[in-house]
Amino acid sequence: MSADQILFIMAMAATISFAITGVLSIAERRVDFFSAVVLGVITAIGGGTIRDLILDVPVFWAADLSYVRFAVLASILTFVAQAFFSRPQVFKLILYIDGLGIALFGVAGAVKTADLGFGWPIGPLMLGVITAIGGSLIRDVLSGRKTLLMTDEVYAVPVVIGCLVTLVTLKFYPNLKSEAMIAGTVIAFSLRAAAIHWSLRLPSWFTMQPRDK
Repeated sequence: MSADQILFIMAMAATISFAITGVLSIAERRVDFFSAVVLGVITAIGGGTIRDLILDVPVFWAADLSYVRFAVLASILTFVAQAFFSRPQVFKLILYIDGLGIALFGVAGAVKTADLGFGWPIGPLMLGVITAIGGSLIRDVLSGRKTLLMTDEVYAVPVVIGCLVTLVTLKFYPNLKSEAMIAGTVIAFSLRAAAIHWSLRLPSWFTMQPRDK
């Protein structure tokens, strides 16, 4: 399997996972079917759209509408099956799905940016993170939820580490593109999954602290 095929599969899987979290985030808000699907699609394509606008290249989903089709389908299926997701385990399930999405999108975004030679090495890293968290930020804002980025959750850090692993590997071993993408994704998701499972938080010295009044 070629690197381009792996990149496409990763991006499609991330699109589906983000569409699912977009709908699940408003499962208790009693929104209508159309609103749920729209939020799911926006969540799925939001980060990649921001990335492509910055790169000044054709937006990925406009060039291949299968991304939108799969996002719509995933959103519809999630809406229909929302009773299943109302179980007590739903919150953790959402977090794990979201973790998979940010890992997949982050590495895919970093590799696409690197392939275009945009601002190496900071450009690929920054746009990888934007690709990963852009959709979830839009989702949380539109659904009125507090974003995980604004807490001490171990959220963006795994993406940064996963992107760094991928980019460093590509720098020294450009022929191992597929392996670099897989490694970066696995590391990013593993770190995020570990943070969810053990309720890990960023250390106090790594976060901003409110001043005493």
